[in-house]
Amino acid sequence: MIKTSSRLLAGAALAIVPLLGLAGVASADTQSVNYSCQGKAAGTTSTLSLQQNVDSSAPATVAPGGSLTITLAPGLNTVPTKAGSFTVSSVKNLTLAVPVPANATVNSFSLSGGSGFGTASVAQVGNNIVTSVTGPINGGAQFQLPALTLNLTAGASGVITTTLAGTSFTDAGLKFTTTVSVFGFPIDAPTTCFPSPAPTLTSTTIG
Repeated sequence: MIKTSSRLLAGAALAIVPLLGLAGVASADTQSVNYSCQGKAAGTTSTLSLQQNVDSSAPATVAPGGSLTITLAPGLNTVPTKAGSFTVSSVKNLTLAVPVPANATVNSFSLSGGSGFGTASVAQVGNNIVTSVTGPINGGAQFQLPALTLNLTAGASGVITTTLAGTSFTDAGLKFTTTVSVFGFPIDAPTTCFPSPAPTLTSTTIG
């Protein structure tokens, strides 16, 4: 049973990798992000590493007190139908956190576009802007997460950098649940992830 649960967890975590595929922003920089992930179910814990490219767009410079816009635009993805030897029923309850950059003030943020993910929302939670997708998104289904736009005001000086949130499994920046079918029974595998190391997605110099 322990071996079965371990395979389930590893497959469940891998099943969600496409959710972070970000693409399609003009003049974007592409970063390869390494995530450390931990999944738990049926009393068993499994850890693994995930790698994902992220495209981001921001101006190279901005005047002190000036306005700037940062955009993250997801591309089209497909939920896998298999997690190891198990069938993926759906994925749900995904949250992805982006820290508010230092040396800037948030004026507004919004989501636009996307399809196939159920209901999506965005909110500021502490010092993070968090995109939430409820799902469920069925195994084998195509979907596109909405684009996230951040409208900021630059501070007096310094550099405005953007990254992805998360420093540990208990301070995760990416969370999700994959429901898999094991011997005909649905089992949820909650998974928490953090970028290791945290990437610098964009850098805007004030001046």
